[in-house]
Amino acid sequence: MPYERTGYAPWSLTREAGVESATVDGTIQVPQYVYPALDTGFIDEKGVWQGRKSSDRSFIGITKGEGIANGGEMLAPDTSSFPSINMSGFRDIFIAIKPSNGGNFAAKAIMGPDTVPFANLTPVNAATDLKGAVRQTDFNNLLADGNDSMTADVWNIFYIQNSLVGQQNLQFKISNNSGGSSDIEFAFMRLV
Repeated sequence: MPYERTGYAPWSLTREAGVESATVDGTIQVPQYVYPALDTGFIDEKGVWQGRKSSDRSFIGITKGEGIANGGEMLAPDTSSFPSINMSGFRDIFIAIKPSNGGNFAAKAIMGPDTVPFANLTPVNAATDLKGAVRQTDFNNLLADGNDSMTADVWNIFYIQNSLVGQQNLQFKISNNSGGSSDIEFAFMRLV
């Protein structure tokens, strides 16, 4: 509900005559309204608009590896739209893996292809484990999952929190340790 408050300004004749009041206003209206605000970004120091990121609304970058042999690997995502994942402005990520047969599968976070720059640096050391020092002093793998038993023909969804923040050229190496050949589908969804 709008509310307008009035009072005597410190320079007003009424105040000069000795009438005391809060020094907010004498003849000036002071609007006191609550307005919603929407923060959609900012203009950086170079004058370039930087919009705020929002979480992906659905899984994207769907990649399918066909006939991955037992002990074999696939890199994902690997599509023309998503040759790798850019986590700039994103904090967490969901990855989804759908194998055609059940069994053990492993996932590792790796550097993406050398054709995609990391910021302004190219080529990068492609397909190597991503390493970092998160709450420790030594470089360790940022994500090197062992083996997870996955159910066949359904999406197995995993949540990865904080460890891949800011990676600009990210892929996952999915290893088939199921005991037989498998088609493997992959998708991801980033969260701010």
